[in-house]
Amino acid sequence: MSSQIPLEELASLPSLHHPRVSPDGERIACYYDGSGRNELCMLDPETGELTQVSDGDVPRDARYPIEWSPDGEAVFFHRDEGGDEQNDIHAFDLEGETRVLVADDGQCMLQDVSPEGDRLLYVSDAGEQMNLYEYDRERDRSRQLTSYDRPVFGAQYDPDGERIAYVTNERDDLENRDVYVATLERGTESEPAAGDGADADGHRLTPRRLEVSPEGYETGVADWTPDGEALVLSDNETNVSRWGLYDLETDELEWFGDDSVDEWAYFVHPDGYVFAGRNDGGTQPLVVYDLAGNELGTPFTDGVSWVIGSRRSGVLADGSVLAGRVTPTTRDELLAVDPATDETRVVRKAEYGEVDPDAFSDAEYVTYESTDGTEIGAVLYDSGERPSPVVVAVHGGPHGDVKLAFDERTQFLVDRGYTVLWPNFRGSTGRGREFKNAVHGDWGGMEQEDIAAGARWLAEKEWIDEDRMAVFGGSYGGYSAYWQLVRYPDLWDAGIAWIGITDLPSLFEESMPHFKTILRENMGDPEENEALWRERSPITHVEDIEADLLMLHGVNDPRCPISQARQFRDALETRRGWTAGEEFEYRELGEEGHGSTDIDHKIRVFRLLADFLVERFPAEAE
Repeated sequence: MSSQIPLEELASLPSLHHPRVSPDGERIACYYDGSGRNELCMLDPETGELTQVSDGDVPRDARYPIEWSPDGEAVFFHRDEGGDEQNDIHAFDLEGETRVLVADDGQCMLQDVSPEGDRLLYVSDAGEQMNLYEYDRERDRSRQLTSYDRPVFGAQYDPDGERIAYVTNERDDLENRDVYVATLERGTESEPAAGDGADADGHRLTPRRLEVSPEGYETGVADWTPDGEALVLSDNETNVSRWGLYDLETDELEWFGDDSVDEWAYFVHPDGYVFAGRNDGGTQPLVVYDLAGNELGTPFTDGVSWVIGSRRSGVLADGSVLAGRVTPTTRDELLAVDPATDETRVVRKAEYGEVDPDAFSDAEYVTYESTDGTEIGAVLYDSGERPSPVVVAVHGGPHGDVKLAFDERTQFLVDRGYTVLWPNFRGSTGRGREFKNAVHGDWGGMEQEDIAAGARWLAEKEWIDEDRMAVFGGSYGGYSAYWQLVRYPDLWDAGIAWIGITDLPSLFEESMPHFKTILRENMGDPEENEALWRERSPITHVEDIEADLLMLHGVNDPRCPISQARQFRDALETRRGWTAGEEFEYRELGEEGHGSTDIDHKIRVFRLLADFLVERFPAEAE
């Protein structure tokens, strides 16, 4: 089967990342790589025209979002070194100058900007755990606001900038999440805030936990209401995710939405509309509610759609909301949605360059039974090749899922003759808390059975070539690729592990503090459960691998360090007796971390993948 989509053209399709509407609603700041490099650009929401404003002084990788200053004169962004995610926070003056604002020793992530623009709320692991900090722009200094033993995230100011809502966990159950609302009392060294516990500047943060759910459930914060009197929260006490309104004066809480499927709120429009997402069997429709929980409309029902930004960075001058939408065969396009009428208009069309969009393959959402009878959902792309080789692709996380949305890597594989199956295995989101948490304490267990069952389900179809089956994944998907090859060696003919995990104990030792918390939540204490951690590490079973293997890994990856790949490579050579370049392929990706949006990096990965497939796993049977 000859490919219709040239590799370099596909990998080079320009993308627009993290669009944020200016405070006056007249401009949209975004990252865009149409020049071949990621740059900061301004998008006119009326004409769709882009104007580049940076000149190489923003990150090449657009992993982390941007935010406007409330006066519309600057954009705040994150910058690291070569994808290592040890971010500093910078300000980009729209006149063209950049300045470092926060340079903590560790990972910093901007959470919110105060209504007056004088303060930045961010989280940092500079203090050995991901805690909450505030940067004072006038004094040019930061102070730590919280000192929790578990990570803090999801922080945002109230409309007056005097209170902060955030999420953390102080309970014994590691699966637990709670929302806190903290009053920010301000003082000076000579006149500190009343009571004990003020910092050196006389400031104090006084938090209270909102008693929303019993211990063991996950509560999150979406947004404040425009008057600051209530919070829009999410919760999964009923198993599926739901959203509701918490009155901060009365502590009354009312839940809304469809209680049969996972649903979550994005933010509250200044006019009181609530925008929510809904997981609906592979699709993700955008749903508009009022603050009484009445469903007003669903602007899009097919594919995947979402609203962008927040109440301060997602609303255009005419009151419409910026939204994104994709399908399996159409790339991201930006739209404006009028919440009062459900009417939409295109702000920026999807770009296809020299690639014919008719060459993209559609997908269907399918289900099959795992080995214990559990129903597993999956996204299936049929290549049309007969008999067709198969690539079972595994998503990361493990807490994530795959929907009917455009994916460049998948289109690359299908165009070259490979049928692709993306299973939503145990541990995936979108099917409630119990299904998501079923992977906890069982990495390398039943979720891997779910993946292998998907391959067997496909192999039973008469148009599939059961002798040409490959597994592919990145991050946790990379862990799964390694694990599939060592646990089910008779099932697979090839494997591709990209930025994958091979040794759980050493991963824990090298992880950032907040990732250590996540690993404990997922697999228990590494000392108390040492035998399990070791047994569920692919490197423990390296002697069992049989299939051809391609290993790809960024040298600056902080989530799955390069040592994970190097250890497995060395074990293949010393314990399995294989040689790199003969029985397996090994490639390190310089100046790259946990994946990259950079076009040059994408082209290189696509070429390495194409070379491996042609040589080791050709689409056409011999």
